Amino acid sequence: MEFDATATARRALWIGGGQWAGKSTVAVNLALRHGLTAYLYDRHDARGHDDRRIADRVRRGEPPAGPDPETTWVRTDPARMAADTLAAFPRRFAWVLDDLSALVPGRRVVAEGWGLRPELVAPVVESLRQLVVLVPTAEFRARQIDRLPRARVVATGVSDPERALRNRWARDELVAADAVVQAERLGVRVIRVDGSLHGDQLTTLVAEHFAAYL
Repeated sequence: MEFDATATARRALWIGGGQWAGKSTVAVNLALRHGLTAYLYDRHDARGHDDRRIADRVRRGEPPAGPDPETTWVRTDPARMAADTLAAFPRRFAWVLDDLSALVPGRRVVAEGWGLRPELVAPVVESLRQLVVLVPTAEFRARQIDRLPRARVVATGVSDPERALRNRWARDELVAADAVVQAERLGVRVIRVDGSLHGDQLTTLVAEHFAAYL
């Protein structure tokens, strides 16, 4: 049998959307319930992709370490931060596809992450039903920021940590809003997470969407 590097990604189930919407929880729950393999975007992007990110900067003539935290989080306004993030997602998605090309699971992969953008995933999958976008409502997002310690992590050494956090939160909101725009343009289902469903219930809702593939 000839190896097909795109097979795993093409058959995968994809959960994109905004930060703090429960994407990782749902992906892990689906994997445990249905014997799938969960691909957690943030874990790979923050660890396994770092060498690729450094090499990419060097190829483009940029400092290997990237911009300093003060420039990234304090001096840059959220709209520019969001635009820069969106512009970087296609490069980062190529690394995801490369990761998935090395997986040959007996069943499907369920991949989750904010970088798994509708406009990037749609050309890869066999059906748009293999993709769903989860975004938190403004109220639930505020609750998550207050509740989750990782939502308040800021780069060390910045002059104004509170401003850095506000910029990060505003950027994330803009990126999530763009995911909704892209999903609706393509006809991809959007689930707005308001906290009325706990993790298992939200997983069930997403599983119903993916039912034909589980």
